[in-house]
Amino acid sequence: METLLTIGEVARRSGIRTSALRYYEELGLLPATVRVQGGHRRYDPDVFQRLAILRLGKKAGLTLAELRRLVAEFPANASAAERWQALVPQKLQEVEALLEQLQQTRQRLQRLLSCECQRLEECASHGEV
Repeated sequence: METLLTIGEVARRSGIRTSALRYYEELGLLPATVRVQGGHRRYDPDVFQRLAILRLGKKAGLTLAELRRLVAEFPANASAAERWQALVPQKLQEVEALLEQLQQTRQRLQRLLSCECQRLEECASHGEV
């Protein structure tokens, strides 16, 4: 049987603060831990795989609520592909909309760079920048 790990050991090895590990457990992102005498948490070494999935999801822009859906709200037999397919299309639409907003902001800023007005009040007459 593999040795269970303390929260401090998991934090050190994963680079995630102990408070974040507790919070992830509270949200259901991590499975409930084994409690030993004194109520101290002990983690199965498999926790690192779950933390890697959470890190991947966070890097992809998923929120904590979306990550919870990914790891906790699907039937136990749902495949990884089914889980990603349920979450990623909506997130991708959100990212596309954000990119469009950023592109519009970039264009406005570029127009402001070409402004030759002498006074700020004149710039307001340019309308939509």
